[in-house]
Amino acid sequence: MAISVTEAAKAGVPVLLQGNEAVAEGAIAAGVRFYAGYPITPSTEIAEVLSRRLPEVGGTFIQMEDEIASIAAVCGASLAGAKALTATSGPGFSLMQEMIGFASMAQIPCVIVDVMRGGPSTGLPTDPAQGDVMQARWGTHGEHSVIALVPSSVEECYTLTVEAFNLSEQYRTPVIILSDALIGHMREAVTLPHPDKLRVAERGMPDCDPDEYDTVSSTIDNILPRPPLGSPFKVHVTGLVYNRRSGAPDTADPATAADLGRYLREKIYHHRDAIVRVEEVEMDGAEVAIFAYGSVARSAMAVVKKARAQGARVGMVRPITLWPFPTAAVARMAEQVRTVIVPEMNIKQMSWEVEAAVKGRAKVVDYGRVDGELITPEEILELVKPEFYYHRWEDT
Repeated sequence: MAISVTEAAKAGVPVLLQGNEAVAEGAIAAGVRFYAGYPITPSTEIAEVLSRRLPEVGGTFIQMEDEIASIAAVCGASLAGAKALTATSGPGFSLMQEMIGFASMAQIPCVIVDVMRGGPSTGLPTDPAQGDVMQARWGTHGEHSVIALVPSSVEECYTLTVEAFNLSEQYRTPVIILSDALIGHMREAVTLPHPDKLRVAERGMPDCDPDEYDTVSSTIDNILPRPPLGSPFKVHVTGLVYNRRSGAPDTADPATAADLGRYLREKIYHHRDAIVRVEEVEMDGAEVAIFAYGSVARSAMAVVKKARAQGARVGMVRPITLWPFPTAAVARMAEQVRTVIVPEMNIKQMSWEVEAAVKGRAKVVDYGRVDGELITPEEILELVKPEFYYHRWEDT
């Protein structure tokens, strides 16, 4: 008889999971007890699994009339004290942007999973893409901070979902998981961490008397937990510019707006060294580096292995945190290698960021495709070979 994902994790045995299923199970492990969403390919399996799993753990699942209502319900549930999640794909992600801005402004912890597909508009509903990476950062208007994580495996769909909720609670902010159709639908046998080994951040309550709550404010180094609506604490929630101490709207004072705007940005960027995660592969002695993320990183990994086996000094830098952008890691890479290759399923969206961080210290070779097809190891290899023209490459 098949055992549950939780039982398999406790027993330390592998379980066959789809990427979207792993997101749903990771959400349960993170303490999610509310999901609101609208079905959309290729993310629907997340909703399907949670429609069964949430009632089993005392949670609530609700299918909303559209994506706008879904993210609004998630914000409301979080304000009431629940860990809340929604999942969507490109067109639905676009619809959510206004409320993502509201969550950023009102400092509402929540997680949005975007299983990317080809676009714009209806585009390629069942095919993978990476065209939403800039939308994740700049999709909503105004100055705002955001954290975006990019899984490259089924296991990371699970672990990064837990991490996304930890970050959202710690920094009182929406966190975006940028999966894609390939990662969301692929299946792998994975051994998940024991539940007791997972770090799960709880929201907690402010360390002050409720009567004093409107006299204190978070600092960049001490972000106070958000008390739930209905608690003894006096809570203001608004999308207007507000006084950070009282929470009351204050749109007449430019100093208040400037203070809030800088705080919303710096509470993330001040901690970027703690937030940003990057995997470096075979970078010791590398002369050429591949900067790849998500499903494309899997092809890049195969290229690194083949190139190294043939004596070519090729490494890889894989951003797990795409926003804040890993500027420091890219700068270190540029000091070491002569060429950085950026393959991605869009047209130069991250390549521009890489070029800005490289600052001319290395050549940047960008390669993008938007036809719904995964970038193969063979395609990346053809980009690597000219950088080692003196080396004898063998077709194997």
